[in-house]
Amino acid sequence: MIPQPTPNETALYIKEYKTLIIADLHIGIESQLQENGLHIPSQTPHMTNRLLKLIKQYNPQQLIILGDIKHTIPQITIQERNDVKKFLTTIAETIPIHIIPGNHDGNLHWLLPENATLHPSNGYIQHNIGYLHGHTWPQPKLLTCSYLILGHTHPTVKLTDRLGFSSYEPCWVKGSLQTTPLQKRYPQAKKPTILILPAFNPLCGGVAINQEPPLGPLTKLINPTKTELFLLDGTLLGTINKLHDTNH
Repeated sequence: MIPQPTPNETALYIKEYKTLIIADLHIGIESQLQENGLHIPSQTPHMTNRLLKLIKQYNPQQLIILGDIKHTIPQITIQERNDVKKFLTTIAETIPIHIIPGNHDGNLHWLLPENATLHPSNGYIQHNIGYLHGHTWPQPKLLTCSYLILGHTHPTVKLTDRLGFSSYEPCWVKGSLQTTPLQKRYPQAKKPTILILPAFNPLCGGVAINQEPPLGPLTKLINPTKTELFLLDGTLLGTINKLHDTNH
């Protein structure tokens, strides 16, 4: 069983379990951008259509969302109340939804349709795979899984060309955790493979993994010599430590 990124998309698919996974929708982020003088129409219809196309293409039996469905902390704006509810209702008419809430998802339970299940923020396990948003330490049992799949960081990679111009591209992060600090906190840990999803909403921005550490307590333990970055088209860029060295 190997979770596979969908080509040129920010979604993960596990064929054996017919499971589609996304993270970090941040519905309502446009309101914050507008306060900063950037007037951008709601991305929710676009994200809804993208997700429906993926569901049609892969025909999954369930969708797992790794948190930060809404954007505002802690309240719910009028845009979020309308857009989040419409998004989740539309998707839930097609497929069951499992949600592991993120740090932006306060009061999300008020907006959930019947076909959506809200799990604890410290993680959810299914088929020996642990799912977590990433802003909290996971429950210990997640560290006994084969894979641990997270969001929260919105990982990107800083790429610099020969002329010195830089760009930031969304990327996938795949690797492992450092053994000593991991087992100090989780003695029963079995070193799962860590996968960090790029944000599903393209407006989110993110953390340049080859410049600074990922967000969240657990991902601070990532081993940079054994953690690789991949572009959305599947291109392997190398390990974090090597990319970090070439960008300084």
